[in-house]
Amino acid sequence: MKNATKILARTCLIGALTLLMALSAIAADKVLMMATTTSTDNTGLLDYLAPHFTKATGIELKWTSVGTGKALKLGENCDVDVLLVHAPPTEKKYVEKGFGVDRREIMYNDFVIIGVADDPAGIRGKTVVDALDAIRTKNAVFASRGDNSGTNKKEISLWKAAGGDVPEKEAWYVQTGQGMLATINIAAERKGYTMTDRGTYIKYADTLKGNPPLKVLVEGDKILLNQYSVMAVNPKRCTSAKYDLATAFSDWLAGAQAQGLIRDFKLLGKPLFVPNAK
Repeated sequence: MKNATKILARTCLIGALTLLMALSAIAADKVLMMATTTSTDNTGLLDYLAPHFTKATGIELKWTSVGTGKALKLGENCDVDVLLVHAPPTEKKYVEKGFGVDRREIMYNDFVIIGVADDPAGIRGKTVVDALDAIRTKNAVFASRGDNSGTNKKEISLWKAAGGDVPEKEAWYVQTGQGMLATINIAAERKGYTMTDRGTYIKYADTLKGNPPLKVLVEGDKILLNQYSVMAVNPKRCTSAKYDLATAFSDWLAGAQAQGLIRDFKLLGKPLFVPNAK
């Protein structure tokens, strides 16, 4: 009788463990791994959107925030299922090479050049090209992310547009190798300039109760548009990629609920991103 009881208990335990393993596998199947740029994370946008996405779809969203270059590499290496990034020319080449599929524009903001209020290089109100030329001419401190992020890629393209060599080892050109908020803080410590997306700048200003030491000095040029897009990792290359979950996320981001949430996401009464999914 005792042996029969032990066998029954053991059988029940094995059954319970098997059920738990099955449930764990099902739960894991509903987890979407994303690589994204630091601005969508640092601003708090993803923490704001993720619970709504999970409630609407039953899919848990997990992400790692790095520069766009590193995010795309994570997709290329099949380490994630979906990408949310902001370097359109690089993204399009990425799709052409077969690494990503179904690229879709979701939202935008713009880039701005910020600096201390006394503006030692005199760039306030100038065009981007004239502002960068003035910074170079006066050897004013400029903090660059230097990390192959979408922001860094854009900055390099603007230096090229300004003419001359892209700065690299000049004493006044500080490559931080860090994210945007850290780079802004370094620029503030050095009483210099940097370029940032407006969303991250608003977040930075919000943390300082609306009175940050660095002010927006250059803005408004069409060339400063900062477009964000979502795309799935190509399931033909990465057989483990959860293409169905990535598609569900892309469809949700482009839908009315998420576009409204993005529109309503504000700090200091200012929108950080503008929805523009088609």
